[in-house]
Amino acid sequence: MKIGLALGGGGARGLAHIGVLRTLEENNISLYQISGTSIGAIIGGLYAKYKSVDKVESFIYNLVESTVFKNLNLDAFDPETEVSGYWKEIVNSAQRNLSFLRMWRYSSVINDSVVNGIFKKYPDDPVESLPIKFAAIATDLISGRETVIVEGSLKKAVIASSSIPGIFPPVERFNARLVDGGISDLVPVYVARGQGSEYVIAVDVTKSLDNIEPLTNGLSIIDRSQTILAFQLARERLAGADMVIRPSSRRFSWASVKHMPEIIESGKTAAEAALPKLLEMLKR
Repeated sequence: MKIGLALGGGGARGLAHIGVLRTLEENNISLYQISGTSIGAIIGGLYAKYKSVDKVESFIYNLVESTVFKNLNLDAFDPETEVSGYWKEIVNSAQRNLSFLRMWRYSSVINDSVVNGIFKKYPDDPVESLPIKFAAIATDLISGRETVIVEGSLKKAVIASSSIPGIFPPVERFNARLVDGGISDLVPVYVARGQGSEYVIAVDVTKSLDNIEPLTNGLSIIDRSQTILAFQLARERLAGADMVIRPSSRRFSWASVKHMPEIIESGKTAAEAALPKLLEMLKR
C-alpha cells in the first residue's frame, strides 16, 4: 500500500506535523510520498530527506532558537501574547506598525538576506533524489495557479512554498513569482494522490472557526475573514483524503511558536487517536 501524507499550512500550528510523523514512525508505518504546503513543506521536506523524526525535531528547535529567527519577533503578531506592562505594548505596536510601513514601500517585510539566514542550514538536495517522494506546493502570483514542485533545489522549493505574501519576498522560479502554497492549496491531498499515493492521510492545521476573538477593529475582522476563507478552502481539499487528522493545535495563531512543545504533542495525540483505523486498513 502506497501511503501518502498531505501536510497542511498554518504557521506555528503546523509544528503538530512533527508529532504526527513521530506516531507513524514509532508504529513502523512507511510513507511512499509526502506533499506539503508552507510549514507542511518545511517539515515534510526535512522528513523526506532524513527519514528520522528526531532529526526533524532537532532541526526545527535549533532553527527557532537561532538569533536570526528570534529577531523576527513573531510574538508581536501573536494575539495570545500576554502584554506585561505599558512599554511592552508600545514596542509590540511599533513592531507591527513598522512592518505595515515596510509592506507599503517594499515587496515584503523581510528581505532576501534574512530569508537566506533563516534557511541557511536547510538541506538543498535535488527534490527528485530524496529517499521519500516529495512535493512542495506554491502559488504563482502571475497566473494565480497552484505550482507543484517535484524537482530542483529542495531549499528553494520550501522557501517558495512558505513565503507568506507581504512578509517574505516572492521566489523567482519557472518564469513565475512564487509565494505561499496555502493561497491555492492549503492541504495538498490531490497532489499526494496525483503523485501515486493509494491511501492519503491529511493533516489539517487550519485555524478552528470555534475560537472567535473579539471583532473590535478592522485587523481582527480581516483576520477572521481570512480564517473563514482558509477553512472553506481546506474543507474542499480534505474531501479527497482517506483519513484526516486534526490536532488540537488548530486553536493557536500562526505565530504561536512559543507553544511548540504543546503543539508537537497535540499532533502526536491526534495521530494516536487515528492509529487503530489506520492499522486496521493496513491489515486488510
